[in-house]
Parts: sequence; C-alpha cells; structure tokens
Amino acid sequence: MIKQVNNPILFKQKALAWAATFDSACYLDSNGFNDLYNKFNTLIAAGVKQDIAANAGNAFEQLAAFRKENPGWITGFFGYDLKNETEQLSSKNFDGLHFPDLYFFAPQNVIFIKDNTVEINADNAEQLFEAIEQQVIPSAKTPPVKIKTRFNKADYLSAVNKIKQHITRGDIYVTNFCQEFYADDAVIDPISAFLHLNEVSPNPFTCFFKRHNNYILCASPERFLAKRGNKLISQPIKGTAKRGETLEEDEAIKQQLRNHTKELQENVMIVDLVRNDLTRSAKQGTVKTEELFGIQSFSQVHQMVSTIVCKLEDGLSPMQAIKNTFPMGSMTGAPKISAMQLMDQYERTKRGVYSGAIGYFGPDDDFDFNVVIRSLLYNAAEKYLSFQTGSAITYYADPEKEYEECLLKAKAIMEVLDSK
Repeated sequence: MIKQVNNPILFKQKALAWAATFDSACYLDSNGFNDLYNKFNTLIAAGVKQDIAANAGNAFEQLAAFRKENPGWITGFFGYDLKNETEQLSSKNFDGLHFPDLYFFAPQNVIFIKDNTVEINADNAEQLFEAIEQQVIPSAKTPPVKIKTRFNKADYLSAVNKIKQHITRGDIYVTNFCQEFYADDAVIDPISAFLHLNEVSPNPFTCFFKRHNNYILCASPERFLAKRGNKLISQPIKGTAKRGETLEEDEAIKQQLRNHTKELQENVMIVDLVRNDLTRSAKQGTVKTEELFGIQSFSQVHQMVSTIVCKLEDGLSPMQAIKNTFPMGSMTGAPKISAMQLMDQYERTKRGVYSGAIGYFGPDDDFDFNVVIRSLLYNAAEKYLSFQTGSAITYYADPEKEYEECLLKAKAIMEVLDSK
C-alpha cells in the first residue's frame, strides 16, 4: 500500500513510537542527507516473524542459515566482538550491557518513507497506517543522568602514551582507542531520548533499534559496507574537527582538517586497510578509491570521509563479503589483528554493539550497514546505560587533543542526558 502524507517528519516520529510497541523494531533514517547509494529516506521494521540471536563462535554460519530461511527483508546488528570469530581473538573486558554479539529478525511489517510517500508492506496495511496516524509521540524529557567514566583524564593520557610506544616499536601503525561513559541505575525513555539525539545530531546513518529490553540509539555518520548489485561500497571516516562559531571560522576549520598531517595520515592508513579487506571479496583488479579525503559536515563536527569500492567476486555470498571485512578498519587499526589485540589490553570495557554495525539485507540481496558510533546503548531491565567514544592514535597523536576529541564526539549524547 502506498500513501501520501502532508508532514513526513511527524509521520516518522509517530511510526517510530508505533514500532517501539513491538518486542523488536528497527528504524533507519538518512535524515535527508543526499547519499549516492541510499535506496530510501527511512526504513521501519517492526514485529517478528522469525529471529536469531548468537554469540561469537559460529554466529555468521547461523545467520547464513537464517538468511536462507528468510530471503526477504531482515534487519539486525553485528557486535564488534564477532572479531573473536573472524580472527583468533578473545575479549575479557567488563560488559555491563549483555547484548548478544549478533541479532537479526525477519519483520512482520516493513515501512518505507521517501519524501512525502509512505509504502507499507504488511498484511493489514490500511489498519496499520491508521494506527500510526493515531499514535501519540512520547513527550517525556529524559531526567538528568549522572555519567561516570572508566578512565579519568590522567589514566587516559597515560594509556595513549603507552600505545604510542607500541607504534614507535613498530607493533602497529594506527589504532582506535576507545573509552566508556556509563551510568548505573539509569532510567530513560528510549524514544524521547532518541528523538532528542536525532534533533541535536541528525546524521545519515541514524538508527533506533529495540530487542526486548535492549535499546540502541544511534546517531552514526558512517557507512561500514553496502552492496548495490555486484558493487561493494565502504566509506571509512578518519579525521575529525569541531564546527566553527561563524561561517568564516567553520570554513577555516574545514581547510585545516583538509591539510592536517595527522588526520590525512590516519585516513590514508585506514583506506589502505579497507582496500586490503575488500580484495578478499573482490573481482581481481576492481578495488579502487572513488574519493579520498572528502570532507562532510554534520551538526556537531566535520569529518574526513573516503569511499572505496569494488566488484563482488562471482559466487561469493553477501554474508561472506561482510565477514571478510568485519570489524571495519576505521574502528580497529593497522595491522588489524595486532591493533585489536592491543586494544583489548588497554581498553577497560567490552565494546559489544559499539564499533559493530546495524542495517539490513533486502530481498534482492543488497545490504547496507552503518558503523555503530555516537550511540547510546541501554539495557532497560538492568538499568545500565553506556556509550563509548574513540579516536585514532598514530605516531603524531597528541594525547590531550585525542582526549578532547573523545569529549567532542560525546557532546551530543551528553546534551541529551543533560549530564553535568
């Protein structure tokens, strides 16, 4: 069924509130960003025909079997710690969230929104549309949440200096070092918090994901991997700068980012890593960098984004293409395995869904997955709330500036939580 709506923004908010009444729901929104590879503005999946939850071991194999049984739309997430399956690695850090490493569901209801057009794929589409129109959007303001950190500033600076010693020795070239901000006994309204986050920091790979009492409120600017026909697309982000107070200052900051030695260095290192990852899934000679050092501006920050593409090897499944590149290079480092091993030593929290990916597989076997960053994760049953931020550490990294970058990336979520 196809309908026209007068106020698509209001309809999306109502549809989100409606979807969140189900045990499982996924809301993906590009927030109007003009992306070459997007198929829709918004996808909403709600209700479960069939689902799968798995932990590292043979999770990709289980998902491949689930996909064969459910060849239509499926949505879900890959947690970062699936690295323990793709490589010989382990994770022993603290986990307060207790999300599975992988979760996907085949939805009962799928809604697409593009401009003023709403397409509903469901058995009772007309009644569903009416139910959404009558939905009340929660207006509860999130009460202030007292945020704690796993690292104080001195500990963080000390850890970065130790990581730089590994770089000097040649153990790694670049890594992504992450820290957790968290709250115990936290009570929030996930829908209201998400709507506030999307207002403060609208991004092209925004997502609200619910699985029972597990919530992911994601304001990601980054695409991990997409498939369009026989083409794979990866768009790693490496390089961050704050927004300016005036147009002139903003433009000057963009130019500084475009010419900043450290930011350029970390971006090109990750581009090389992603190119290498894609060769495992590509037809020979088809991996190419479509754009290098592109600058994209978001409400909170400027980012340096590169685009790497290839043609998918004949006979290789979409699932295998994802496994071949997971976790994404922008959240690991280079060499990839050494960087992941070291970060498990220096970080104090299991990353879980953070640094993972959320997205969908379509009936045509195309897919699109983001990078789970700038995201609030919440276990409502255990009242545990968590978000992490990270930055790239290279030989030229200034520990103080890396610490400031982590706080800059946390700014929007801190604002939503009204944390002092």
